[in-house]
Amino acid sequence: MNQHTVKAYGDELNQLTAEVARMGGLAEAQVADAVESVARRDIALARAVVDRDFKLDAMHRDIEKKAIRLIALRQPVASDLRKTLSAMKLSVDLERTGDLAKNIAKRALSLAETEPMQPLTRSIERMGKLVSTRLRDVLDAYTASEIDLAVAVWQSDDEVDEHYNALFRELLTYMMGDPRTISACTHLLFMAKNLERIGDHATNIAEVIHYEITGDELIGDRPRGAPSDADTAPGMGQTPLQPH
Repeated sequence: MNQHTVKAYGDELNQLTAEVARMGGLAEAQVADAVESVARRDIALARAVVDRDFKLDAMHRDIEKKAIRLIALRQPVASDLRKTLSAMKLSVDLERTGDLAKNIAKRALSLAETEPMQPLTRSIERMGKLVSTRLRDVLDAYTASEIDLAVAVWQSDDEVDEHYNALFRELLTYMMGDPRTISACTHLLFMAKNLERIGDHATNIAEVIHYEITGDELIGDRPRGAPSDADTAPGMGQTPLQPH
């Protein structure tokens, strides 16, 4: 390739990475705002999260289209190919993260119509902040190509699981103690499950970053918290995520 072609190729790769980073920023904001809408019982903010979801869908389609075009025209190899494929994979995880944030916001709209349950809402807020931190860290790892930070996120996956299991038991206690709380607790239970799945997507992203930088997969099973009844409760089982 001549110098002009090489520069254009490099610019396309850099643009693809930048667009994934922008999509990550929007996904991160969606998660944070969804959790905030629950904590503040903010109907307007919850609706804004739902309405903004289409932007993530559009960004996902655009990144996928550009990555496929780059592969077809440039035929990247080695690290360039890994960078291109990583962009496609990360856009999928980020689009699904946005869907989960939208689901939380929809539940927040329903929850706003019930009696306030401050202790449980604060538990959701704490779990949400933990998940948001993991998502922010892994996205920082991506933009900075910081492999140690990505591995640290991967290794802390069990923290989110432990929060989810504890919150699940807390919600069951409330529902058994007062049947009038069942409706609100059900919304909170699904919010917690959505947050746990967002944590799984952050872990997926960490794995993709490791592969993009090193060409090797992370070895070993993901750290997991102790199993609980939450894993077998009707309707609450985790949908298996395809490994990258």
